[in-house]
Amino acid sequence: MKKIFTICLMFIFGHFGFSQEADTVADTTANALKDTTYWNSELSIGFNLNQASFSGNWKAGGVNSFALGSIFSGKANYAKDRLSWDNQVELIYGIVKNDDLGLRKSNDRIFFDSKVGYKINQKWGYFTSLNFITQFTDGFDYSADDPVLISRFFAPAFLTTGFGFEYKPNKDFALRLAPFSPRFTFVTDLDLINTVPDNYGVPAGQKLRTEWLAFQVFMTYNKKFNDNLTLNSRYQIFANLQTLEFRTIDHRLDFTLIAKITRYVDVTFTSINVYDIDMVEGIQFSQALALGILYKVSNKK
Repeated sequence: MKKIFTICLMFIFGHFGFSQEADTVADTTANALKDTTYWNSELSIGFNLNQASFSGNWKAGGVNSFALGSIFSGKANYAKDRLSWDNQVELIYGIVKNDDLGLRKSNDRIFFDSKVGYKINQKWGYFTSLNFITQFTDGFDYSADDPVLISRFFAPAFLTTGFGFEYKPNKDFALRLAPFSPRFTFVTDLDLINTVPDNYGVPAGQKLRTEWLAFQVFMTYNKKFNDNLTLNSRYQIFANLQTLEFRTIDHRLDFTLIAKITRYVDVTFTSINVYDIDMVEGIQFSQALALGILYKVSNKK
């Protein structure tokens, strides 16, 4: 009986030790397979091409045309515990040629935004941010007989900072309230004032205007409705407190709607809407609709 009892004890303790070892190995394997990266990055590159041509005796009418558009966008977001760092870049450029009108650009945008945040609770946090907007190439006013130069790279360019609070109730929507938001407006071409008298608010003979006492509201709504339809939008309000009037408050709304047809072919609609009294009276807007190829890669599945 003693031998049988001893064998039973050895079996029980042996089984317990083996179970503990198996559990340890399983936990180690699970931790090794667990995604421990704190970065969420994504890159999108797209091209679209449109072309139309007609013979000289084509009676239905038409204008020979060629258009090429491109978009490059990327994000790199870091989040660990209460700290976050979000970065986004968006580069868009397009050209069009209609018959004998020559080559003109149809779209032109450089946008960069970077924000460091610290969570207070699940929905609110502190933040500091910086965003930059300009264009790649010269812009012209074609309403007159001869094209008139009205903008170019870094003329204008806007560098806006922000310090304040962020409200983020879910992954799709974010609202930044920045009671202190200095903005720097650049016009590096001193001759541009000859064709743009307001000079985008920059004093004559200078290349920089600084607005220290300013308030900014920055909202984003990025929603993936399903695998085939995505909306990316942002709305920005900027108010110089030293010249505060309803008419002097700047507004900018950008949105992009992407509808996938196949894995790499999609339809993209982009729109920019701006109200800035330092640029021009009234609302400026541009829009583009394109069918093209979009390639996207992400470090998250």
